[in-house]
Amino acid sequence: MKTLTGRLKAAPTTAGRTWLQAFRPAFIAAFAIASLSAQAPAPAIPPQPASAFVEPGVLPKSWMTGGPKCMEQPSFQVHEYNPNFFILRESGCIHYEKPFLYLIFGRDKVLLEDTGAGTIDTASVVMDLIAKWQKRNNRATPPQLIVTHSHSHGDHTAGDKGFAALPNVQLVLAKVDELQKAFAIKAWPTDIVQIDLGNRIVDLIPIPGHDVAGIALYDRQTGTLMTGDSFYPGRLYVGDAEFATFAASHQRLVDFTADKPVAHIFGTHIEQSNTPFVDYPRGTTYQPEEHVLELTHGVLLELNDAIKKLNGKLDRVVLRDVILSPRAPRPGS
Repeated sequence: MKTLTGRLKAAPTTAGRTWLQAFRPAFIAAFAIASLSAQAPAPAIPPQPASAFVEPGVLPKSWMTGGPKCMEQPSFQVHEYNPNFFILRESGCIHYEKPFLYLIFGRDKVLLEDTGAGTIDTASVVMDLIAKWQKRNNRATPPQLIVTHSHSHGDHTAGDKGFAALPNVQLVLAKVDELQKAFAIKAWPTDIVQIDLGNRIVDLIPIPGHDVAGIALYDRQTGTLMTGDSFYPGRLYVGDAEFATFAASHQRLVDFTADKPVAHIFGTHIEQSNTPFVDYPRGTTYQPEEHVLELTHGVLLELNDAIKKLNGKLDRVVLRDVILSPRAPRPGS
C-alpha cells in the first residue's frame, strides 16, 4: 500500500572539506524504495542544525494521481522523504483534489498538516505510520500527535473526525482563535511562532488571503517550506477583497525565507502539467503528466514580483509553474 524510501546516513565531513565534497553521489545511491517496517532502527532525532546545511531527503519520480485503474490504488500513497519526514498523497479516486499531507517527527512529538478530502479514513493510516516509526526507533511509547491544517477548506479537514477522540492527540481546528490558543500566536497574522517537537523546530507563519486561517510551516531540519493552497504548482485562488491580505502574506514568506536555506517548497495540490504554463482543468482525476510537487525559492520570488506589478489590482497572472487565479465572489458576499 505504501511507497517508502530508505534513509540516508549522515555524510561524514572533515576539517577543510566542503559539504558538497563530503556529500558524495554514493550516498545518494543509498536511497532505495523499501518498507518502513523492514528497515533497521533509525538514529535518534539529532539536534537542530546550526548551519545552512540541512538534512536531505528523496522525492519519488512521480506521484499516484487517480487512475487509470482505481480498484488497484490505495487511498494514500505514503512516501518517506527521510526517516522522520513523510509525505502522503490522497488518491484522486477518493477525491479529485488529491491533496498532499505532511507528517514530521521530532523526539517528543509528531506534527501532521491536514487530514484529507472527501470520505477518507486518514487517522488509521497516520496512526499506523506512527506505530511503525515507534517500533523502528525502539520507543516504549509513541510521540504525541499534533494535528493542524494548512487552512480551513474542506479538502484539507475532512479526516478530522477520525482524530477527535484518539488518546495522545491534540487536534487544532482550522480557526484563527484555535491556532492562536494552541500555538501562542499573540498578534495574527504578523507573529511567527515556533512549534517544538523535541530537538526539531517547525516555524509557523500565518499567511491568510487564500483562506482566513491559512498558515505555512517551515521545517528547519530539512529546509522545507509547506505553503498549503497559497503557493503550489497550480491555480492560486484569491478574491478581490482578500488580495491585499494575500499579497502581504506572500511578502511575509519572502521576508521569512530571505536568510534561510530552502531545499523545497511543498504545497498541497498539483494542478499544473509538466508542460510549462499549462494546467489540468478543475476536477481532473487522472494526471499522468503532471508537474512535480516541489517548487523553488526562485518561483516564490517570481510570483512576488508579479504581485507587485499588479499595483493592488487583482488580475489573472500565468507563470511557468503557478497561476494567480481571481476567485469569483461567493454567494451573499
